[in-house]
Amino acid sequence: MLLALGAAACGSRGAGPAARCIVGAMADQSFVVACPCCQAKLTIDGALKAIVAHEEPPRQRSTADLGAAFDQLKSKSAEREERFKQQMQAEAQKGKVLDRKFQESLKKAKDSPDPPKRPFDYE
Repeated sequence: MLLALGAAACGSRGAGPAARCIVGAMADQSFVVACPCCQAKLTIDGALKAIVAHEEPPRQRSTADLGAAFDQLKSKSAEREERFKQQMQAEAQKGKVLDRKFQESLKKAKDSPDPPKRPFDYE
């Protein structure tokens, strides 16, 4: 794969003997490549045609100072607590809502002049 990569980097697949010589020289040594996705440093051994070392890129901080990070954490904690309270209230109201729907359906069924259809009436 590295041989093909070196030939492609040369500009054409049918590269001359000079390009093959350079690729052959690179195949005997190890070299460092930056990963295009995560910017990590990959050390590739040309003879083994494998990655022999991986160095992660330094992590980017989302906030500049510790005070701002602490304030951000407190605000997110307050948001979580507020959402939790809202869900608890919704769960408490859920029983009442279901009961109200049942009562409305029951009243509608009583007011209807037609008796409910039995399952074998549909055949």
